[in-house]
Amino acid sequence: MLLADARKVDTRLWLALVDPVHTPLRRRVLLTGVASATERSDLLRMGFGDVAAPAAWLGELAARALRIGEMALCLPRQRQHGALLLDLIAREAFVDGRALGLHPREFALLWRLLDQPGHAVPKATLLREVWHLKFQPETNSLAVHVSRLRAKLALAGLGHLVQTDGAGGYRLAQPEAAAPLAADSAEPVLERAVWKTVLPWEPSR
Repeated sequence: MLLADARKVDTRLWLALVDPVHTPLRRRVLLTGVASATERSDLLRMGFGDVAAPAAWLGELAARALRIGEMALCLPRQRQHGALLLDLIAREAFVDGRALGLHPREFALLWRLLDQPGHAVPKATLLREVWHLKFQPETNSLAVHVSRLRAKLALAGLGHLVQTDGAGGYRLAQPEAAAPLAADSAEPVLERAVWKTVLPWEPSR
């Protein structure tokens, strides 16, 4: 878990925290020093684990941190990734309410890739965590399951979602980014968008 005073977080860390790639990380962050209730609610909606006011008592912060740690151990029932919805209880993926008909291992593979969207997961890691194997089998079971998963995703218009990494692993592509906001040429679009629509204050440089 990360404890950070929101008034002292530098620009680079803010940009990392609001990046969609780091959505799982935000759930483990406790921000302090946010005076406005409106700003606290906005940050909670962004997915931060918790947000506290500047005068929060140390015991309160400890309790909030403990709660974040306990919640981090719980798996969510559902995960959303663009148009794709994964349901852990049903062990199924849905697009626009329609089930893809996934095999249990196809679902487990997709769920594991969604732990780190946009990042390649090595073949050995997938075999260990999804197949529960500690060795490289002679069969191509992983490649076969990926091929079948891609075919089912393609029927829903998401055939591009599972990508092959150059080192032999696989990654889940990020959902298509929204169109950038208009900005002055001298001011980076990303930083302006983050400061004015995401952050309740301009972070320190």
